[in-house]
Amino acid sequence: MTYTVQLIYFNAGGGHKSAALALQEVISQIHPQWNVALINLFDVLDSDRYYQKLTGFAPEDLYNLRLKRGWTRGLATELKLFQAMIRLSLPKLKKKMCSFWRSTRPHLVVSLVPNFNKVMYEALRDELPGVPYVTVLTDMADYPPNFWIEPNQGQFIICGTEFAASQAASLGYDAESIIQTSGMILRPSFYTKPCVDKTNRFAQLGLDPHRPTGLVLFGGHGSNDMLKIAKALPDQQLIFVAGHNSALAQKIAAQSNCAQHLVLGFTKEIDQFMQLSDYFVGKPGPGSLSEAVHMGLPVITFRNSATMPQERYNTTWVEENKLGKIISSFSELPEAVSAVLGDLPRYRQHVQQINNQAVFEVVTALAKIMPKHVVKTV
Repeated sequence: MTYTVQLIYFNAGGGHKSAALALQEVISQIHPQWNVALINLFDVLDSDRYYQKLTGFAPEDLYNLRLKRGWTRGLATELKLFQAMIRLSLPKLKKKMCSFWRSTRPHLVVSLVPNFNKVMYEALRDELPGVPYVTVLTDMADYPPNFWIEPNQGQFIICGTEFAASQAASLGYDAESIIQTSGMILRPSFYTKPCVDKTNRFAQLGLDPHRPTGLVLFGGHGSNDMLKIAKALPDQQLIFVAGHNSALAQKIAAQSNCAQHLVLGFTKEIDQFMQLSDYFVGKPGPGSLSEAVHMGLPVITFRNSATMPQERYNTTWVEENKLGKIISSFSELPEAVSAVLGDLPRYRQHVQQINNQAVFEVVTALAKIMPKHVVKTV
């Protein structure tokens, strides 16, 4: 006897799938009787690959390409057009979701994606009205209207910040429907910190263990902004993680051409490199900021016209909690690094006050939300 739980994600950016995988791992440890299915939403909505045939890109690929190239200006306007297209296509999309849920019959649906929560909720309500629907925000705040939180749907909203919870309340959700966690979902590996021999590890990497070290990270696909950071901080010891963007890694290495700049591609050891570092430099993504803070790193991040609209609140979160420096341009980087390193104990004290246990709190919440009836699986 078991439950079937669907975690809905897509690959636009890395945070949605990463959160789904983290929840799946913790659920498998705490509730092994649950049958957890990871569902890429676009495999359901675009199963015939119509969008890819029309444009030459999978739905998420164009977005990820823009992140990689740093083409983020104008996304607020494009988001409104995208949301309008979803509204116009709602009957067709609902039909596909109804068909999917008719064939799979989950006991609990957990959305880890924005923009599509009206479509998915209404389809689930029509097809399987007794099945709970949960939206877990993988951003620190909503970007209304109709981004993460749809007004007053009969569902649950799980938020990682007090501000996001207040947004849900303003849209008609009562206290029982809003669940606030202590932060963003992190992979379980961030909670099992191995003891790293810093001296030996730095020797292996060709770095000086006695110099302050910054970690430069712009998500799983990197960003050309990392080239500007390398140019702005030629004398700082830095670890650049370019992710899946091997061409970018080569460009950074060629441009830097100095021993104190270590350039890496994709790695599953981000938590270990954070242990080796003293501060973080990167975009204000909720995942990267939360990982850095959880690992004890003050952060330096950016807020300007290129900041994605759904990430603008994240810089406010950094400021309110005194977790680092917010700057608007790369020319401000040297001064920001000096300020953080000059007051490192105080910044570390503020960072250490953040106790993020969200991945475990979400699983606890899902167990309480789960319908009380259990059916046999075939």
